[in-house]
Amino acid sequence: MPIKLDKIDRRILRALQENARLQNTDLAREVGLSPSPCLRRVRLLEEAGVIDRYVTVLNPAMVGAGLTLFARVWLIAQDAETIEHFIEAMKRLPQVMECYIMLGESDALLRVVVADLDAYRHFQSTHLTRANGIQNVKTDLPSQVVKQTYALPL
Repeated sequence: MPIKLDKIDRRILRALQENARLQNTDLAREVGLSPSPCLRRVRLLEEAGVIDRYVTVLNPAMVGAGLTLFARVWLIAQDAETIEHFIEAMKRLPQVMECYIMLGESDALLRVVVADLDAYRHFQSTHLTRANGIQNVKTDLPSQVVKQTYALPL
């Protein structure tokens, strides 16, 4: 259940989404607080689970993971055991950046990141198989990234 955020909480969260490495004094100045109350608010947001974790966003091309593909997945069955087996298998695969169980035409949607098409073909033939509860996969290759953000609208 969402918690009540005031204007200052939202300013803190927007600033941290833009740059999580902001020093507390810089963050406090940006949101209009003194450092001590600012730090207290950040800690409260962390404790409440509003701030889930801090991460570093890498440039995929610079680390050999420059190709993103989307895979629509149909499972061999829709029972709880098959779905759970699939979920656990996807959690173990570092190439799977996002995995969603879907309502609609396909059963799941994956965002997969690999070095190139050969790496994806190997990934698909090794991991997107019946052994992981998968009956069928249709892969989409984006031609252009128009927008990619990790910041939630606040």
